[in-house]
Amino acid sequence: MISVFNAVLDGVLGFLAGGIMHASPWQIVVYTLIVTHITIAGVTIYLHRCQAHRALDLHAIPSHFFRFWLWLTTGMVTKEWAAIHRKHHAKCETEEDPHSPVTRGIKKVLLEGSELYRAESKNLETLEKYGHGTPDDWMERNVYTGHSVLGVALMMIIDITLFGIVGLSVWAVQMIWIPITAAGIINGIGHFWGYRSYDCNDAATNIIPFGILIGGEELHNNHHTFATSAKLSSKWYEFDIGWMYIRILESIGLAKVKKIAPAPKFDREKLVADIETLQSIVANRYDVMAKYAKSLKHAWRDEMEHLQGNGQLENRFLRSTKKLLRRDPAKLEAPQRQQLSELFAHSKALKTMHDMRIELAALWERSHFSSDQLVHQLQDWCVRAEASGIKALQDFSYRLRTYA
Repeated sequence: MISVFNAVLDGVLGFLAGGIMHASPWQIVVYTLIVTHITIAGVTIYLHRCQAHRALDLHAIPSHFFRFWLWLTTGMVTKEWAAIHRKHHAKCETEEDPHSPVTRGIKKVLLEGSELYRAESKNLETLEKYGHGTPDDWMERNVYTGHSVLGVALMMIIDITLFGIVGLSVWAVQMIWIPITAAGIINGIGHFWGYRSYDCNDAATNIIPFGILIGGEELHNNHHTFATSAKLSSKWYEFDIGWMYIRILESIGLAKVKKIAPAPKFDREKLVADIETLQSIVANRYDVMAKYAKSLKHAWRDEMEHLQGNGQLENRFLRSTKKLLRRDPAKLEAPQRQQLSELFAHSKALKTMHDMRIELAALWERSHFSSDQLVHQLQDWCVRAEASGIKALQDFSYRLRTYA
């Protein structure tokens, strides 16, 4: 009897020590990285790009797989996630935004992002208004939504069965992966720190240009600029691994991309702006204004050599105006506008570029003008820009005329 008991005890202890896999530490690390990456892929491809924004359609096979996998590894409900994210876009950076660091503070969103998500998921008005079009079949009602906790409990059992007591650590990493990366980093840092390729209407930033660890969601400024695009990268040096997976799924008939961000096209032989030019710059207005901001940077650099040489303004003051010039004039506060006014008193070139930027942006805001009137205004803008004597403005105008 004692020998039987010892044998059973040894078996239990052996199982707890290594599970059925008896994996090495490195094998456990690799497994953890793979399963958490699959979870990230499920969030960005299925929940975010497919369900929340309808940027692509997924075949039933990957769709059901991602639903099942996210049930196991996160317990998130599709309707809740899509509704909260849609509300985030609709109310971005306002008091109604479920998780904006602008209104709630970066510390709150970074450390308590999952708590903010859970609180908003209990708001029935949010689910009713923003949760339309998400799955509502038998599995969703009776398994994924009705027993969301059951999935993560089953995942814990699987991890312990595979790796023994160490499986609890693997499971813990899986459970905190999305709260840290998505609820914390993307919703927090992605609206607080990073670079901005486009001056969209909110504070969204690209954290880094390589979207790998969080499935491409690191390119958050690009996403908020073109919210319904299935592709989050836009510059040649940016990489969106989620887009790579979508293209692979599309190549084997398991996905269909519905929309991506517009890519500007050019006719280098065009000498005069016409209706096609107008339509193109309106469609690609974020690209247009990003290029104008770059032109302002070049003009600022040329002017600094002149202003610093004359000693008219302090270097510290001049350096602080660089970022202000590139920002949307409508978003500047009174002290910042006053600072630019002082700069413009010493630089006619920068004032001209600043004023003409406001004129250019007004082209896609004048809905009461006819197309012919807008084309005439665009042509007049180009004539004045090219006659300004400001090289950066002239070069920009030559490029602007070639949008097609």
